[in-house]
Amino acid sequence: MTPSPDQLLLHATAVAVDDQAVLIEGASGSGKSALALTLMAFGAVLVADDRVLLQIAGGNLIATPPAAIAGRIEARGVGILKARHREDVRVALSVDLDQQETDRLPPRRSKNLLGISIPVLHNTGTAHFAPSILQYLRGGREA
Repeated sequence: MTPSPDQLLLHATAVAVDDQAVLIEGASGSGKSALALTLMAFGAVLVADDRVLLQIAGGNLIATPPAAIAGRIEARGVGILKARHREDVRVALSVDLDQQETDRLPPRRSKNLLGISIPVLHNTGTAHFAPSILQYLRGGREA
């Protein structure tokens, strides 16, 4: 699949919590699918695994799965699993698994994708990371 000029095909995984998506980025083997599966165990819904198609709609960054992989997620050591999935979900957060968080109270970080700025969290490497992402999406973050 070749994206159009106003789209971006990103090597990432995405899940939806309510009407917000979190992009999970990182190198191959960094744990993108594992974090997505953990979030899904807490009630998130798969958007896409391994490749996410991004586009702008209504001033928002929107994530959707490429048709060929919709409803599938890889679980290392288990195989390709079928999963309920969502399409066209507004991206509210990006998680960068390649960057290790060292600050107890980190600064606000963001990145630009297709001209839209979205907040970024770095990998905490802690057991509370997935629940923290869920709470971030549901309640936001104080200064």
